[in-house]
Amino acid sequence: MKLVLLGPPGAGKGTQAKSLSEELGLAHISTGDILRQAIQLDSALGKEAKHYVDKGELVPDGLVTKMVIERLKRPDAKRGFILDGFPRNIKQAEDLDSFFAQEGYSDYKVIYLDATEKTIIQRLGGRMICKKCQAVFHMTNMPPKEGSRCDFCKSELYQRQDDREETVKYRLSVYAQATKPVVEYYARQGRIMEFDADRESSVVLKEMLQGL
Repeated sequence: MKLVLLGPPGAGKGTQAKSLSEELGLAHISTGDILRQAIQLDSALGKEAKHYVDKGELVPDGLVTKMVIERLKRPDAKRGFILDGFPRNIKQAEDLDSFFAQEGYSDYKVIYLDATEKTIIQRLGGRMICKKCQAVFHMTNMPPKEGSRCDFCKSELYQRQDDREETVKYRLSVYAQATKPVVEYYARQGRIMEFDADRESSVVLKEMLQGL
């Protein structure tokens, strides 16, 4: 099974991708993980990406696409994968389609997790991350046991700049301009399976598994 998972920030893509990966035995492929691994492995593409990361610049779209395709060529991905949060624009979607056509992946499906701005702000606004072990908590849904300390390593928790309300609203506007057209691109192909991600993640997961 080949799946592409799309949705706005805060829709729960990472959580659902991990769950689907475990339930269906699929390779979970996210651009963030690919980037970190390529840099750690010091691969040719990793070295190129590190050049931008070290300067605090965004890694160019074309390079990200190359890294994703390189990852998709590995044996575990050939058996089945869930692509988490990629493509992010039409050019990436077209390049991905070209690769899928070469590989004979004509039956891939696209899952779209839709969530309201209110839900997204509530989710991301309450998210806290451990400075040391990167464990994630939520002050409403999954609060730490000891104030602002990590349950696992007792280090201090912090809120990412990206998760503050004004930043979340900006990220949503960027998403609407660049990534929402990708959803429409796949809808025209008749590939979209849309799910209401305002609900509990377990409910959404059950519905997705039934739909697949």
